[in-house]
Amino acid sequence: MLTFISCAKTMASHCPLTVPEVTVPHFEAEAVQNALEMSQVPAVELERLLKVNYRIAAENKLRFHDFCSEDNRSMPAIGAYTGAVYKRILPKDFTDEDFRYAQEHLRITSFLYGLLRPLDGIKPYRLEGSVRLPGKGGVSMFDYWKPLLTDYFITEIKCRGGVLVNLASSEMKELFDWKRVEEEVRVVTPDFQVWKGGKLKTVVIYAKMCRGEMVRYIIKNRVERPEDLRGFSWEGFAFDEKRSTDDRLLFALG
Repeated sequence: MLTFISCAKTMASHCPLTVPEVTVPHFEAEAVQNALEMSQVPAVELERLLKVNYRIAAENKLRFHDFCSEDNRSMPAIGAYTGAVYKRILPKDFTDEDFRYAQEHLRITSFLYGLLRPLDGIKPYRLEGSVRLPGKGGVSMFDYWKPLLTDYFITEIKCRGGVLVNLASSEMKELFDWKRVEEEVRVVTPDFQVWKGGKLKTVVIYAKMCRGEMVRYIIKNRVERPEDLRGFSWEGFAFDEKRSTDDRLLFALG
């Protein structure tokens, strides 16, 4: 079983985690080329491309400019991202065995690096899937990665039993030929919803926190079968058997 999560927009400038090793991303050469191209984009244009204010654009202009600097040390991906999902994964108390298990059973999307393992060394950046660069023939990062990642991702899933637990945001499907993924492996999608006004609704921040907590649950408990995810609960979210199917597991609050 392989679990799949999204990258985060926010990243640390340094990572205090002690990990067994820092590995090399499979698509590092592509990441370096992507960063070099981004380093040529003026901050005012980054502001538009990344849909951020000028301060964040200028910060990321500097990040791309210094990407290949020897002083810019790589950080393990699981400790580099700082979004809500990663805060709930809480890798700072992982054992070496936890990190090694995560390395084999968890994958992280990245618009710069393609697809990452938790211990792959990465550098701070910000990028969006909708960004189009001249060096990529004007295609979006989604379309750039799709032919590179699809076969690789399917092979990774098959090597780990042919089951993917999809805890990524929906837009990440665009990095792959998702129809092929669903045809060739079993995709199980946990869903986290809250009862409001007599209806189940998705509250984004709760969904992100639950995804992180489920990743932690999988790693800490060495979960190997999607059926065993039904035992997950957190802060009132619990498995709703009546509204679930084999491939869509609903966890409801309230």
